[in-house]
Parts: sequence; C-alpha cells; structure tokens
Amino acid sequence: MTALRRSSAHVLPGFRLTLGYTLLYLSLIVLIPLAAVFIKTAQGGWEHFWWSVSSPRVLASLRLSFGASLIAAAINAVFGLLLAWSLVRYRFPGRKIVDSLVDLPFALPTAVAGIALTAIYAPKGWVGSLAAAHDIKIAFTPWGVLLALVFIGLPFVVRTVQPVLEDLETELEEAAASLGAHRWQIFRYVIFPTLLPALLTGFALSFARAVGEYGSVIFIAGNIPMVSEIAPLMIITKLEQFDYAGATSLAVVMLLASFALLFVINSLQAWSARRIGRKI
Repeated sequence: MTALRRSSAHVLPGFRLTLGYTLLYLSLIVLIPLAAVFIKTAQGGWEHFWWSVSSPRVLASLRLSFGASLIAAAINAVFGLLLAWSLVRYRFPGRKIVDSLVDLPFALPTAVAGIALTAIYAPKGWVGSLAAAHDIKIAFTPWGVLLALVFIGLPFVVRTVQPVLEDLETELEEAAASLGAHRWQIFRYVIFPTLLPALLTGFALSFARAVGEYGSVIFIAGNIPMVSEIAPLMIITKLEQFDYAGATSLAVVMLLASFALLFVINSLQAWSARRIGRKI
C-alpha cells in the first residue's frame, strides 16, 4: 500500500525536471516575447516612446478602446447578472438553448462575429435600416465598437456569476422573508453582497477582454481616424508603416494596462475566496 501511494504521488517527473520544463515553456511562450516588446521599445528611446503614445490620433484610439471597454463591461455586469439570474432561478422552454448560446462568443471566430454584427447593424441591415430611419447610425461609429465589445464580453459575467448563484442557499432568503423583508431588501442585503465579488470579477474579465479585442471590432468600427479607430488597429497600422518601435511602444501601454487588470482580477478572486471562507 505504501509503495502504491508513493508511485501515484510521483506520476510526473521529478520536481527539478518538471520545473525546468515549466520555466522553458513559459520563457518561450510568454517571457521572451514580452521581454522583446520592452527591449524593442527601449531601443527607440524615451522621446520616441512619448511621441508614439501621445500623438492625438493614438490618444483618441486609447480613449475609445478603454472608454468603450469600461462602458461595455458595466453594461455586461447589469445584463449578465439578469441573464444568470434567469437561467438559475427560472425554468422556461428553451432554457438549455439560451444557456448554450451564452457561450457562442467564445466559440465563434471574432471575424465572423464582426461580419455578422456589421451585416445586421449597417445602414442597410435589418436593425441598422430601422435605426437609420430615425437618423441613428450604429455601424461605423463608436456605437458599433461598443456593441461588439458588449457581445464578446457578456459570457464572462454570466459564467462568473452563475455558479455562485447556483450555490446560494435559499434558506437565507426564506429566513429573511419570514422576518418581513421585501424582495428588494432580500436582494440588497442577502443576495447581492454574496454575488458582488463574482460580479466584480466578471466585470474585470469582461473589461480586460474588451480592451484587447480586434477581430469583431475591426469590421463594424469603420476605422475612421479620431472617431472609431481602436488601439489594436493603431498597432497594426504602425507595423504596416514599418514603425516597429512605435508599434511596440503602444503595445507596452496596452501590456501594462493588462498587467494592472490581472492584478485587479486576482485581488477580486482572493477577496471572494476570503468572503466564502469566512461564511463557511
């Protein structure tokens, strides 16, 4: 029995060999490419870096990318919570189909999503033609960018909140109702505090995903400079102009923002774990 336990505990190679493979893999896939971005940026010098990231066109693209991502994440936090609530708390015809459709942005190629959204919301599309009749233009404007970012970010909120909502004990709600609490009071003081860490994590994941999105946005944005041009497109534009230092400079800004988002996400997850641990 002891020999069996020892053999099952050492299915993988020894610690040193496993750690060596892990570090080699991370270096080739993550560390070396990221280091190359910083090295290439440093070769251009501080003046070129500042000039690359502070031009009006670049600043406009950064404002659109981060601003639209923030708004899209906020929208997804609200409607993602409502969708997760409906899927968990109610039984209705087609519920499993709706639950499967939530993951569609994960499986659908981003270029296909962008083309589909453009076809629907363009001035001659099904929805776009109705909006155009009221002088409202969705595609090829910042509204189109926001729409695409909402589409690709919704599953992150739903799939983060849904398991927490499923594990929520209904006895607490019944106890609050027996004490005379109204539905809104039960949601505000019993349910929402438990869902808040997961909701914030879903918000951060949706925001992080939207900041770096390219494929689904590029078709519906219209890519008008100073209007509907996103930061990832600016990186591609600089690469096409052989301005590699400028492209890596903008990439460093996006990379630092991603690191900050990862820190926020990990902090929220740790906070959520501590809250659950205290309740248990």
